[in-house]
Amino acid sequence: MLKYVNCGIVFQEIPDEVTLSINISNCPCHCPGCHSSYLWEDTGEVLDEKEISRFVGEYGSSISCICLMGGDAAPQEVNGLAAFIRKAYPAMKVGWYSGRTILSSQIDLENFNYVKVGPYIKHLGSLKEETTNQRLYKVLDDKSLEDITSRFWKK
Repeated sequence: MLKYVNCGIVFQEIPDEVTLSINISNCPCHCPGCHSSYLWEDTGEVLDEKEISRFVGEYGSSISCICLMGGDAAPQEVNGLAAFIRKAYPAMKVGWYSGRTILSSQIDLENFNYVKVGPYIKHLGSLKEETTNQRLYKVLDDKSLEDITSRFWKK
């Protein structure tokens, strides 16, 4: 069962989107130097279709994207929520931030517009650093992935 600790409207997680970022707990990655180590514990409120619908009811006119931040302990549940969002709210974009180096085989790209992969490695930096190991991909219509990580880098 997925649980979330908090959420908020953000502008920096997905380029060109006003995003409701939902921080999912029980992260199995435990990256050294993680800025969200409070998400390592299995804590928070249940994140299910009902809660997603509540969020859309509350924030829907203010957001263009929902990004699930974490959920690596239950990728099939992340995939299920993404599928629900895509079906119930077709205009809403869906993103997933995974701390794994590769996407789980339980993820169907059909359900996502954006996916980020890669653990946080302190000396390589976050997505804002050109040295980062993390990558943000836009899922194209043919389900191929376009690396858009450079959109975070200041020119």
